[in-house]
Amino acid sequence: MDYRRFGNTIVARIDKGEEIVEKVMELAARERVALASVRALGAVGRFTAGVFRTEEKQYLSNEFQGSFEIVSLTGTVNTMEGKPYCHLHISAGNERGEVFGGHLNSAVVSATCELVLQVIDGQVDRVFDPEIGLNLFQFL
Repeated sequence: MDYRRFGNTIVARIDKGEEIVEKVMELAARERVALASVRALGAVGRFTAGVFRTEEKQYLSNEFQGSFEIVSLTGTVNTMEGKPYCHLHISAGNERGEVFGGHLNSAVVSATCELVLQVIDGQVDRVFDPEIGLNLFQFL
């Protein structure tokens, strides 16, 4: 991964073989990002995405392997218990134009990933909500 910071905008290149969620977390920690929005595009060879089943309060995950273009990768970076917390969603299309996606658990770059982190002045933490079963925004 290589990146540059331009004021409140961080532009990063995540390289072939690197895992996207791991690199976003690394970048947030290195740049001390407390709150940001994320958007990206690129190509992945393997990714795991899921959907939250509210009745069971758990994620169901699907793993995809092959050649995929990231149609959309969007999300937030904030904090939970003083540490970086990343919440990302992905949509990725295959060679037939079929798109799969959901909550991003992991994605390995197959060519490149161009990522933009827009740092927001402020802080929003996360706290686990047992009724919902998710780590929700907690405004400080």
